[in-house]
Amino acid sequence: MSAKRDYYEVLGINRNASEEKIKAAFRKLAFKYHPDHNHDDGAEDKFKEINEAYEVLSDPEKRVTYDRFGHSGSQGFFGQGFEGFNFGGFGDIFDAFFGGATTATRQAPQRGGDLHHTTTITFEEAAFGADKEITILRTEHCSLCRGSGCQPGSQPSRCPDCNGSGQVRRIQQSIFGRFTNITTCPQCHGEGRIITEPCPQCRGTGKEKRRRSILVKIPAGVDDGSRIRLSGEGDVGARGGSSGNLYLSLSVKQHEFFTRDGDDILYELPINFAQATLGDEIEVPTLEGNTKLKLPAGNQTGQAFRLKGKGIPHLHGRGRGDQFVKLVVVTPDSLTRRQRQLFEELAKTLGLAKRPK
Repeated sequence: MSAKRDYYEVLGINRNASEEKIKAAFRKLAFKYHPDHNHDDGAEDKFKEINEAYEVLSDPEKRVTYDRFGHSGSQGFFGQGFEGFNFGGFGDIFDAFFGGATTATRQAPQRGGDLHHTTTITFEEAAFGADKEITILRTEHCSLCRGSGCQPGSQPSRCPDCNGSGQVRRIQQSIFGRFTNITTCPQCHGEGRIITEPCPQCRGTGKEKRRRSILVKIPAGVDDGSRIRLSGEGDVGARGGSSGNLYLSLSVKQHEFFTRDGDDILYELPINFAQATLGDEIEVPTLEGNTKLKLPAGNQTGQAFRLKGKGIPHLHGRGRGDQFVKLVVVTPDSLTRRQRQLFEELAKTLGLAKRPK
């Protein structure tokens, strides 16, 4: 075991230090190394060492003995009590220096909890917006007692232990004088009142769970995973605190043939060889009904045409995205005798296929 350091060295004072300097040194070091403030390795041992030094040097008789015999005299006078030291004993000294237990205050208003809900909407509802009715389960004021927690017709009484303040004051006498320790009243838990006749519906809590239907306006242009905040639609607060919020997450169903890319939509248009070669005028679907698309001659698979302004409305601004029509040339999987004959005649005139330019 390592030798103990000199107590004066531990507190950082000289041997002629006055009682006031000893107190000041202890106060500074105890605050620095107290486990409630310092979680570094070794801080606890350091704090024990500081307390041990102060216990000896702050007592005139123990200090005289220490000055004459050093640590060798500590075994009989003041050292044994620090083996297996715990913070309960010197916690009182530290509390006396730094104000005791945390000062209690009367319970303040408390905001209600936030709620989260997911609802599913269609592709078109995401594009153009919609009014959706959702049902949630949330905490509200009790409908019978209106949140008081008391049986209708009765009133809460003032807490006799704290006289309605929500706080209990305790006077402590320490080596440094008298100190007032203020704690939350254990009887009323800081409320300052006691419910003697609790509401039979909420059992004195003043709250109950209820299902509510809420009409939500879905804005145009939302996407899968978008979230909407509904202020004040969460759980009710306590002691007059505001209600929490409701966060609505959106899940968008896949469309039968449209896919989305940001505010643009994509549509694959199947065409046959004749349409690809000769061109055609074809009706294609959009979010607002069919529209005509004129195809020029000589089209290839993968070629795309843009329908300007036929996409998704911009969520945070004016205008809309576009719709892109991608051509897919479909090869027939069966032919009539006449069709085969015509293809064979055509093949003789076409020769070998060339890479399109």
